[in-house]
Amino acid sequence: MSLLPVEEALAAILARVPPVLAETVPLGEALGRVLAAPVVATHDQPPFDASAMDGYAFRAADLDAGKPLRVVGMSQAGAGFAGRLGPGEAVRIFTGAPLPPGADTVIMQEEARREDDRVGFSVPARPGHSVRARGNDFAEGAVLIETGARLTPLRITAAATANHAALSVARRPRIALLATGDELVLPGEPLGPDRIVASNSFGLDALLAPYAETVDDHGIAADEDDALRARLTAILAGEPDILVTTGGASVGEHDLVQDALKSLGVTLDFWRIDMRPGKPLMFGTHGRTLVFGLPGNPVSAMVTAIVFIKPALRAFLGHAEPPSWRLPLAGPTPANGPRRHFMRARLVHGAGGPSLLPIAQTDSGHTSSLAGADMLIVQPGHDPGQPAGTIVEALPIEAF
Repeated sequence: MSLLPVEEALAAILARVPPVLAETVPLGEALGRVLAAPVVATHDQPPFDASAMDGYAFRAADLDAGKPLRVVGMSQAGAGFAGRLGPGEAVRIFTGAPLPPGADTVIMQEEARREDDRVGFSVPARPGHSVRARGNDFAEGAVLIETGARLTPLRITAAATANHAALSVARRPRIALLATGDELVLPGEPLGPDRIVASNSFGLDALLAPYAETVDDHGIAADEDDALRARLTAILAGEPDILVTTGGASVGEHDLVQDALKSLGVTLDFWRIDMRPGKPLMFGTHGRTLVFGLPGNPVSAMVTAIVFIKPALRAFLGHAEPPSWRLPLAGPTPANGPRRHFMRARLVHGAGGPSLLPIAQTDSGHTSSLAGADMLIVQPGHDPGQPAGTIVEALPIEAF
């Protein structure tokens, strides 16, 4: 069976992702969610001509005579001046307060000379100066945030300003995790002979949680047919949106996951990818559940999750896939074999801007090198190696 190119595998996965389903959440619970409908302004902002500073509001033409103006009242936030400004009159005004009808300019208090009810100024007046015109921020009906945008604190501020108490967001998927392997023990447990610590589910939980409604860790399944099928049957009965298994994805005598999934009705789309690390990746479906079978080696599991599962989750939420980065190399890359290599790299910042420093370690079980990586350099198959300064493609590891 030939190896499937990365692009074809990703296209097959994205074709199985269901359409976005919307739900409404209160604004206070919207952080990190992805919009299923645009945020549209319900009013002009500001809703009236407002002062941009503390000072005095008046008609600029009245200052031409050089005579002091008569202060006839006050306008402050929440309590505007009642009435209309007449010729030769001024109103004491504060930041954010409505501009009195008839006024067209504001001069700050530091440039004013006040004596009793008279005020003069040390600078000339300019119509519109220090005035925030109605609708200066946004106008009623304007689209402030597009569908598919992730709600950050600044976007939530804009939505609140536009008078939205709740927002339509994409429903997040429920994810189930299952690690497999007789050799695995949980972190904190004693390491017996021939045992290793199970790390994949913890890393995947952290990686996928920002996209998910829930991430349920179903622990470790032993390498035994009946026990594995029983665990998978129970998980699939809960109809998670996504099931991610780790380990047992190859074709050895103890790699049982593929046969177990197929026996339970999983339709397998593919299971071998033209990439390293992570060649033995499985993908299929069980009803509406997307099923990913990741390799057991920790680096392979995390890299395949970054390359394939994260784009699927973005599509699930209607969040556009960000373009890959193109940055210069801070050091040379070695020659590559026939498979596309997702090479670990550090993002370094120098006088010439950011660049990528390749990490020499390529072992798929070498977690400490992955912990030091910020990016994955996308190295084509049969690449002869590139010198420092070459512009290369890379994927960020931590970006949403």
